[in-house]
Formats: sequence, structure tokens, C-alpha cells
Amino acid sequence: MNLKFTFFLLLGFLMKGDLFAQSDSLQHPPSSTSKMVLEKDISDLLRGSGKKEKHKILDPNDTSDDRTKKQFSFIPAAGYSLQTGFAGILSANLAYSNDTASDQKLSSISTSVTYTEYNQTLVPLTINIWTKNNKYNIISDNRYIDYPSNIYGVGGRTDPNKGHQIAFYAVKLHETILKSVAKNFYVGAGFYLDKFWGITVLDSVTRRLNNIINRQLKSTEIASSVVLKALYDNRLNQINAKNGWFVNTVYRDSRTFLGSDNDWQSLLIDVRKYLPFPSHSKNTLALWSFNWLTIGGTPPYLLMPSTGWDDQYNTGRGYIQGRFRGNNMFYFESEYRFNISRNGFLGGVVFGNLQYFTPEISQQFQVLSPGYGGGLRLKLNKHSGANLCIDYGFGKDGSRGFFVNLGEVF
Repeated sequence: MNLKFTFFLLLGFLMKGDLFAQSDSLQHPPSSTSKMVLEKDISDLLRGSGKKEKHKILDPNDTSDDRTKKQFSFIPAAGYSLQTGFAGILSANLAYSNDTASDQKLSSISTSVTYTEYNQTLVPLTINIWTKNNKYNIISDNRYIDYPSNIYGVGGRTDPNKGHQIAFYAVKLHETILKSVAKNFYVGAGFYLDKFWGITVLDSVTRRLNNIINRQLKSTEIASSVVLKALYDNRLNQINAKNGWFVNTVYRDSRTFLGSDNDWQSLLIDVRKYLPFPSHSKNTLALWSFNWLTIGGTPPYLLMPSTGWDDQYNTGRGYIQGRFRGNNMFYFESEYRFNISRNGFLGGVVFGNLQYFTPEISQQFQVLSPGYGGGLRLKLNKHSGANLCIDYGFGKDGSRGFFVNLGEVF
């Protein structure tokens, strides 16, 4: 999980191979006369080495084993957020290529363990593997959470002062396999299982209100689904893209004969575009359209489209997780990423987003909910391009707070 928390202490260190995994420079291939590039990341600073370590941008014609060396990052950290209070996290990431070809996509395996002030426990394991020649893409998203959190009702006009805290346990097992059918285009299928149990209301509420909440939330919610997926992805580095397109479409069909509480269907359309701006610079303009639609039946309350409950928990910077919820979610975000230091260690971003929800399929959109802010980027691994992202966001009705990710928001 990319836990969003206020960064106040980083005890990070990186354990890396001698050579280099695929770098984002592969997306801007240099000429054979390119100069050596000086870059630094957190491990360079923690080592306190006065030696100016240089590493060469990988030549796209290089067929050595350099590209397949594994890069391991380990980050212990602590923080704070609206939904977690103070939190401690241990996070590890492995990045590598399965081929020496210049267009081989970067594979990664990430996991972490988080424990928070509010007795929340979060343990994800996410795997994104690209086989040789990018023939297959294997995606595995597995999470266990013990997670008291807030709910505010359905629709975009809910009152931020009338939320209620609930507690639950959950397991998420999302497995898909995609096959290449054209250059950078993949289709495939998978199986999604989401189970929530031990769902209880923690607030002291009236019996009438408790009955209303219990009608929306059962003590257990299960969704078991067949998934069809189509993906176009011409980014070379999924950890920190500098240019290219990402278009992901997921049709989910939950059925009672598979173990679901009821029959329902959803459609996810996730589109991202990255481009250098200005052209030929290292700065990036990133655009994100995220549309999460219920096209049949009624999903369990905790699986309805909601702020911050996308797969990476990253939508809606400026708002607490779960602030808005509805049958349909339409979301757009733009972010401008730029270097602050010449050595690439420190960068910055400014961002803005809009989200709106429908409580029922037939009703018109309720209200636009904007968010905006800025932040810093600290280079965790100069070879894979992984950053620590520290943002401060604002929303409507006085909503504001820090949002921190290990890896880019999108």
C-alpha cells in the first residue's frame, strides 16, 4: 500500500546492486556522445561520501547484463495522517528487468508493514512482472488491513462534520495475467476476491442511526469476481514515467455463484499521459483521468467508488480517505514535476484535481470537489527513479493535510 502519511522522520537506507536497473533516461535515449551524468539519492547522502559518484546513462544499444541487475530499496519511516494518526512503516521494493533489450519494461515487487496510532495494521504485497520481450504482464495485488476508518454517506454533498468511524478487517486478492497482442497493447483475464469482516460502528450513535448504518453495512461483505482487462502501456519505467501513455480498462463481474453477496458489475477506465514540458527538459507534465463506474447491480458499501480507495489509495489529495462515495466516480488530476537540485536528489510538484460522484446511476452528478497543492520529491533510488513524495493538499470545506507516498502518486 502506498500509505499516505505526514513524513517527519526517515531512517532510510538502500541496498543496491553494483550496476543499474532500467533508468528513466531510457525514455529519452542519449546520443553516443552524451556526457556522464552526476546524480545522487538518499543512500549517497546517508553514506556521507565526499566522493562524487558518477553513473553513466544507459545506452539503448547496450546488450550487457547491466539492465538485469536487481535494485533493492528498504525504507523504515514514520509519519502522521488524518486517517492513521502517527504511523510507523517498513517498506521494501525490488526493481529489475527480465531482458537487456532497450524497450524491456521494468518489473517490480513491493511490500510493507504499517502500524498506526489508531491500531491499524496494513500489509500489502504488490507484484508487477514483465516477462522477456514484454510478452506477458503478471499483476498481483494482495493486501491485509485491520483498518478503523471514516464513512460520510453517499454522494458529493455529504457533510464533513457528520462522518462516522467504523472498524473492519479486510483481505484483497487481485490476480491478472495479460498477453501482448500488439506492441504495448495487452489483453487478459483475472480473478478478484475482496472480503471484509468484523464490520462495526465505533461511534456512539442513536439506535435509529445505527440501524441506518447497519442497513448499508453488513457485518461481512464479500465480492468474488471474474475480471477482463485491456491495457496499453508504452512507458518504459512504470515507477517514474517521463513520457508515454497508460490506458487501463477493467471490467469486473461479481457473481453469487462465485461467492459474492450479490451480483454486480463495474467498469474502470484509468488513463494517464506523461510528456516532457518544456520539450527536451527533465520536467514532466502528468495527466490522469480515473473513471470508476457501477454498470449493474449494487456493490457492497465498502467497495463502492470512493475517494482514496482506488487500488493504490491515491485519488483525492486534499481530502481524507473515504470522504466521498457513490455508484459512479469521475476524477481528473494534473501534476507538474520539476527538478530543484541539479543532481536530481530534490524535486518538486504542483497538482490539482477534481472529483464528483453520483449516489445513484440515474441521477445527475452532485457537485464538483476540487483539490490542489504542492510537494517535494526526494530521490530514493537514482537507478530506478523511485522517489519519496511529500505533498500538502487542500480541499473544500477546510479540508487539508499531508499526503506522502513511496513512489509517484500516478
